[in-house]
Amino acid sequence: MTQKTLTQKRKLMSLSGLAIMAVLFVAIIILSNNLFRGARLDLTESGFYSLSDGTKAVLDKIDEPINLYFFFSQDSSRENPFLRDYAARVREFVEEFVAQSNGKLRLTVVDPVPFSEEEDRAAQFGLQAVPVNVQGSSVYLGLAGTNSVDDVMVIPFFRPDKETFLEYDLARLVFSLANPKKPIIGVISSLPITAGFDPATRRTLPAWTIIEQIGQLFDVRTLAPSIDTVDEDIDLLMIVHPKNLSDGARFAIDQYVLGGGRALVFVDPYSEADQPRQDPTNPMVAIGAPRDSDLPDLLRAWGVGYDKQLLVGDAELALSINVSPTQPPIRHLAILSFIGDTINRDEIITADLERVIAGTAGFLTKAREDDALQFVPLLTSSTRAAPINADRFMFLPDPMVLFDGFQPTGEKYVIAARVQGPAKTAFPDGPPDQNDEEDEDDDDEDEEKGDYLTESDGDINVVIFADSDLLADRFWVQTQNFLGRRLSSAFASNGDLIVNSLDVMAGSEDLIGVRSRASYSRPFLRVEEMQRQADAQFRTTEQGLQQELREMERRLTELQSQREDAGSLILTDEQRMELERFQEERIRIRKELRQVRHDLNQDIDRLGAWLKFINIALVPILLSLMALAAFFIRTRRKEGLAT
Repeated sequence: MTQKTLTQKRKLMSLSGLAIMAVLFVAIIILSNNLFRGARLDLTESGFYSLSDGTKAVLDKIDEPINLYFFFSQDSSRENPFLRDYAARVREFVEEFVAQSNGKLRLTVVDPVPFSEEEDRAAQFGLQAVPVNVQGSSVYLGLAGTNSVDDVMVIPFFRPDKETFLEYDLARLVFSLANPKKPIIGVISSLPITAGFDPATRRTLPAWTIIEQIGQLFDVRTLAPSIDTVDEDIDLLMIVHPKNLSDGARFAIDQYVLGGGRALVFVDPYSEADQPRQDPTNPMVAIGAPRDSDLPDLLRAWGVGYDKQLLVGDAELALSINVSPTQPPIRHLAILSFIGDTINRDEIITADLERVIAGTAGFLTKAREDDALQFVPLLTSSTRAAPINADRFMFLPDPMVLFDGFQPTGEKYVIAARVQGPAKTAFPDGPPDQNDEEDEDDDDEDEEKGDYLTESDGDINVVIFADSDLLADRFWVQTQNFLGRRLSSAFASNGDLIVNSLDVMAGSEDLIGVRSRASYSRPFLRVEEMQRQADAQFRTTEQGLQQELREMERRLTELQSQREDAGSLILTDEQRMELERFQEERIRIRKELRQVRHDLNQDIDRLGAWLKFINIALVPILLSLMALAAFFIRTRRKEGLAT
C-alpha cells in the first residue's frame, strides 16, 4: 500500500469521524430535548427565575386555559438599553410561568408599533404608554390576561422599581383570572361605616368612602355584632372597632380564624370617629362612652399584645392641624403621618404607599416569643415616640398640652402588623354559654362543647391595626357633592392600604405565601464604596474652598471699610496682595479637587481592568496551563511505558 493511499484513507477516516461526531451531537441534542423537556436549572444567586411554592400551587390549580398577552415596544425602546434589559427579564419570567403551568397558560408576545392595530389593542386593554424621550416616543411594557368568560386583568406597566414584587403581581393576575368570583368581605363594626339612617336627624347617612371603594372590588356583607357563627362563604372578616362584642361573637371569630379564615382587625384605644350621642333626657350625659375597643382574649391567643389604655405620641410624625380659624396650625402629638421608613417597604401590602395618617392610635407587641409565629410590622413610629395615657384625651381643648412632660423613649412602636403562624383557641374551656337555662341536659351540653377547634388548621393569617380612625374620611380623603354625585379626592394612602390588605388577605393561601423576591440588578458595591469615599473627600475639600472664599470676602470687606475713601473702586496695595493670595489659593484647591476626581477615575479604571483581565484572559490562561500540564503528564507517561 502506497503512502498516497494511506494518506487518502486517513483523510477519509477523519472526515467520517467528523461526520459521525456531528450526527451524534445532533442526536444528543434531540434526545436531551425530549428526555429533559421542562427540566430547568436556575444558577442565579437569588434564584431569580425560580418560582416560589405558592406560585406553583396557584399554577397547579388553574382549571381552564388563560391567555396572556405580553406587550413591549421593540423599536421605540432602542435608545433605552436599561428598559430593554428589564423587559427581557420580565418576559423570561413570564415564560417561566407558562412553562410551569402544564399548558394552561398561553403566551402571545405583541410589539405595539405606533399607529398599528397592535397599539390599538394595547390601548383597549388599558395598558399605559410611557414617554421615553423628548421626541414624544412612548413605550409599552405591560401584560394583559383573559379567561374563558372574557374577564380581563392587566398590569398596565412593569415598573422597574417594583421588580421585587414581580412574582406576586403575576401570580395575583393569574389567580384572579382562574378565580373570577369576587371575594366576599364580612364587616363587623360598631362605627357607622356603612350606609344607614340617623333617627335623630331623620336623614340617610352615606357610607364611608373606604366602604364604597371596597365595594367596587369586593362583595361587602354587613354582619351583626351579635353573630354566633360566620358563614362559610365569607372569604375575609373585617372587624372595625369591636366594642363589647358578645362571647358568642368572639368565639365565632376565633373558630373562623382557626379554621383558615383571614381577618383584618381594627382596635383602638381612643376612637376619634366614635362620637358619643347625647342623652335626650340629660344633655350633659353622653351615650356610648368610653371610646376604646379591644379583643383581649383573641389578640392574646394570636400572640399579640395590646393595651387599650395607652396610645402613641410621636414628636417626629406629629401632624399639624387647625384647631381654630383664628389660630395658626399646631402639631398634634397623637395624629401621625407615616412616611418613608415608618412604612414597611418590603411587604406587598405597604410597598407603594406614600403617606398614611392615623389618629390617636395604640401600639402592638409580639406577646409570645414563638419562632413559628411571624409578627411583621407594617407601620411603625419613629424613635422620637412614647406612650401616652388615653385618659388625657377625654377632655383636650388644646393639643399643645400633650408636649408637657413628653419624653421620647427612643423605641419604635408598631401601629399595624401582619400575624401568621400556628395558634390555639382563645376558649380552651369550649364554647361560651349562650343562655342561663338550668334544665339543659349536661350530656348534650358536653357533646356540644366538644365540637370545636382547639388549635389552628395550619397557620392563621391576620392583619391587625391599633387604630380605626385611619378608615374615617377626614383622615385621608376629601369628599364633595357635584351635580348629585359624590366626588372623592384622596390626600393620603389610607384607602390603598386597606384595599391592598384585603386584596392580599382575601386571596388563596398560596397567594398569601408569595412574598417579595430579590432584585435582579447587581450593583458594583466596591465601585459604589469608592465613589462614596471620594465624594466625601471631595465635599470636605470643597467646603474648605467655600470657607476660603468667605474668609477672603470678609477680609476684603474689612479692608474696604477701614479706608478713608470707602467709595473708591481702586484697590490698595494690601487689598491687591490679599486678592492675589486668594486667587493662588483657589487655583491650588481646585487642582486638589481635580486630583480627587482623577484618582477616583483611576481607581475605578484599575478595578475595571482587573475584572476584564479575570473574565477575559485569566480563565483561558488557566485552561491552557491545565491542557499543557495534561499533555506533559501524558507524554511523560508514554515515555515511561516505552522504556
